[in-house]
Amino acid sequence: MTSAAPATPVMDVSNPMIAGTAMLPGESILANASKSPEHAKFVSEVKAAGLADTLNGGGTYTVFAPTDAAYAALGKDEAATIMKSAKKNARYLVVKGSYDSTRLLQLINEQGGRVKLHTLEGGTIVASLNGPTNILLMDENGTMADIAVYDIHQKNGVMQVIDRVLMPSKDSRQVADR
Repeated sequence: MTSAAPATPVMDVSNPMIAGTAMLPGESILANASKSPEHAKFVSEVKAAGLADTLNGGGTYTVFAPTDAAYAALGKDEAATIMKSAKKNARYLVVKGSYDSTRLLQLINEQGGRVKLHTLEGGTIVASLNGPTNILLMDENGTMADIAVYDIHQKNGVMQVIDRVLMPSKDSRQVADR
């Protein structure tokens, strides 16, 4: 009696939608973020920071994109302050390379429960688990954000939608160790 090889599952490689809007894998990070009804503030920050060409062109990046609701939760004054420092803040939300949830989970497990991701701004975002598969991100100030929508693949990387605005340290280059 011969045993049959296990059937290869058919995988759905379509991207998640954001607020009912399709995020197309053949588009750039900036093109998809611009179409998202939940990322107007993030796109404004990216453009003010001079990152439009970077996120529209070649290279491979992971973007941790806060929603408009995350910016609104900061309050008007802090949101205005972020726009004044857009170059620094927007670059902090971008990591060189492609880090989808599978890769992040692998790195978290390999590195003892947390992995440091180095941002274009020069800072660090720490990724760890909050439950068996929920990835939690922490900025240098100790602010924590959950990835709300995982793995939006683009032709030049991946976008992870986050529920809070992460920011670089206002003081030193020390990573929060909470």
